[in-house]
This record gives sequence, structure tokens and C-alpha cells, in this order.
Amino acid sequence: MRTLLVISQVYVPDPAAVGQHLSDLCEEMVRRGWRVVVYAAARGYDEPSVRYPRRETLHGVEIRRLPCSSFGKRSLAVRLAAQLLFLAQAVGRGLFTRSLAAVLVSTSPPFAGAGGSLVSWLRGVPLTWWVMDLNPDQLVATGRIGPRSLPARVFDWMNRVTLRRARGVIALDRFMKERLVRKLPAAADRIRIVPPWPPAGDLTADPAGMAAFRRRHGLEGRFVVMYSGNHALQHPITTVLDAAAVLAAEAGATGEPDVAFVFIGGGAGKREVAARIAAGAANLRDLPYQPRAALADSLSAADLHLVSMGDGLAGIIHPCKIYGVLAVGRPVLFLGPDASHAGEILAGGRLGWRVDHGDVAAAVKAIRAAARLAPEARAAMGDEARALAARRFDARRLIAACCTIVADGPAARGDEGDADLL
Repeated sequence: MRTLLVISQVYVPDPAAVGQHLSDLCEEMVRRGWRVVVYAAARGYDEPSVRYPRRETLHGVEIRRLPCSSFGKRSLAVRLAAQLLFLAQAVGRGLFTRSLAAVLVSTSPPFAGAGGSLVSWLRGVPLTWWVMDLNPDQLVATGRIGPRSLPARVFDWMNRVTLRRARGVIALDRFMKERLVRKLPAAADRIRIVPPWPPAGDLTADPAGMAAFRRRHGLEGRFVVMYSGNHALQHPITTVLDAAAVLAAEAGATGEPDVAFVFIGGGAGKREVAARIAAGAANLRDLPYQPRAALADSLSAADLHLVSMGDGLAGIIHPCKIYGVLAVGRPVLFLGPDASHAGEILAGGRLGWRVDHGDVAAAVKAIRAAARLAPEARAAMGDEARALAARRFDARRLIAACCTIVADGPAARGDEGDADLL
């Protein structure tokens, strides 16, 4: 039996989006007759106090979790140390994986591609690089390192090594593909665009479960604005937090609908939510990641979903949470640049609103407009969102496309593997 080796610091049940999408692909590869072995970290990515079984098999996927691979996000140096230790262990074990036929790496850790390239070269098997985000571009764009610094040059060298070695490269949108091509133009014909998909499974909410969620968190009778997912600093939410303060101050005087802002998940950006709550913001809720089985109920409990991406980050990161929002049929408030994949999805205004970072007045206006929508108008927006998700971001079709690239390369012909899927 052919073996696919997957190297990723995160994997289910860790809630990080990279691991969730990898699990969908890995399980499909098992159904296609492959043996799939995943090397992942033994502790939680956001919360290292969470421990996972060192060895287990989930839906046919053999998971081997490695020690000393996640120390939390206290500093860049701490994260880097954990990433290097993880990759050294994963590469060492990968060199001796039996019946190895293919290697798949993502961007967790960011330089996993270099490790995957080494295993691919020494074992003489093809490599697929699934680019979920892009460094050093992300570190440079957020001002954490300089564009000509030694770390930036080393990162870019590793990217070019991976692009040369990879038989197939999966980019999430056209902006990301353009950045990759600039790094190595010769790789252009091996890069395919396959966007992420909504969380696999039925996202149809149980009305009773949705009502229970709202009741449990004091949201009954309120218009709910929700951000659900990773609160990374690359997804700034300050503008909406400022809008929440404006709406709270004006609610009594204007008779506006009572608006609650719910922030679900983890990440460094959550500290700003906690600080506002500590300072007395009564219209904010801070909740942990929800179990995957309850995701439909929590997502559907919102009336408007916030999706955010920092300026200058188009093609570097990708706000995957937008797909789950579309699938549950809720309007979107996108906080970020117009020239981005999310901006293109919302072009025309039929699915929601886009607001620039720092434009608090526009955010307030958009939230008020959403809250004032007649129920039938909001339902129509939801129907269009669901139709778009089904038409362009169907999970089965996109997972199949990724599997075809992993198994046969980007030049494989078939129902899924022959073209960019956007």
C-alpha cells in the first residue's frame, strides 16, 4: 500500500484551520486506498497545556504526535524553537517511513517545505506544498522583520528550494499564486489555485441548538455580530471593537437594536477583547473555540459575521472563516482591503459589507444597516451566500482536487485536477 507522509505541526482535534483542512484531505486519501501517516505536535498550538495522544488512528489516518513541539506563543523565539524541534523530529522519522510514495507539507511550521523537500529528495518521492500562509512575507508585512534582514533572506531561500522541488503547489487564491510566482517564475505551471472550503459536514443548524447557544450566552432578543476563529494579529479587530463602543454609547438615545458582539476562538488578538471587557464593555462576549460538532449551532447563532484581514496581507494570509459563514447563510462584514479574495467575494454588496481598517463610522453604519434589514431581506442574503458556497466552494469537489494534485500532480487530467478552481 502506498504511504502518504504528512508533516504539520497542527492536526485535529487541534482547532487550528490548517489541521482541520488537512484532516479532510487525509481522510479522503485513506478512502482512495492510501496509507496516511501524519507527524504533528503532541500539545495544542494555541494552548500548549492541552495534550493529545502520542499515537492514535482517526478515520483511518495514523497520527504520530511528537514531544517538545509546541511551547505556546509567548514570543517569536519560543515559537521558532518549538518549530525547529518539531521539524527535526518529523524529518528524521519521515526518512524511515515504510512504503513512502508521496510527501505533503503545509506551512505549519512556516519552513516545513524545506523539511519536506529534504525527505522528498532523499527518498526519491514527489512533494506537494500546500501554502496556507506565506512567510517571510507575513513577518515583513507586520513589521516583525525587515525585508532585507537575514531571516527574511533565509526564509525566501527555503521557499525557492521548496518551489523547485515540489511536483505540485496548492495556493489558496490568485493573489497568493502571484506572490509565489514572483519568488520563482519557473514554478508557475506547477501552482494550482484551490480555495479552502467550509468545515466538512452538515452545517445546517438545529434551531433548538442555536436557540440554546443564544440563551446560554445571554444573546436572546439581541442582534449578534460574531467573529469565530483564530484572533491572530494579522486579522485586526480594533475597528469593530471601537464600533461596538460607539453603538453601546448611543443605543439608549437612538433606540437602535440591542447589539451584542461575540468573539469565539483563540489567538493573540483575544487580549484586546478581554481588555475591553475588563474596562466595562458589557456588549462584548469572549468565548473559547467551540467543538466541531457544535459549529453549525454557534455559527448560525450570529446575525452578522465579522471577517478581518490586515492591510497589505492579500496573498499572504487567507481568511478561511468566510467559507463557514457563507455555508450557514449569514451576511458578512469584511474588515480589510478591497483588492483581496474576500473583497472579490463581497463585490456587489449582495452578501455583506466591506469596511476599511480605521473607518469606525463606516463600521457603525454597516452594522446598523444589517440590524435594520427586514427578516426577508436578511434571509435572501443568506440564501445567496449558501448558493455561492455550494457553487464555488463545495467541500467534496475541492478536497478531491487537492487529493488529485497530491496523488498525481497538478498536470493530472480528470474532473478536478486540470485547472485552478476559482
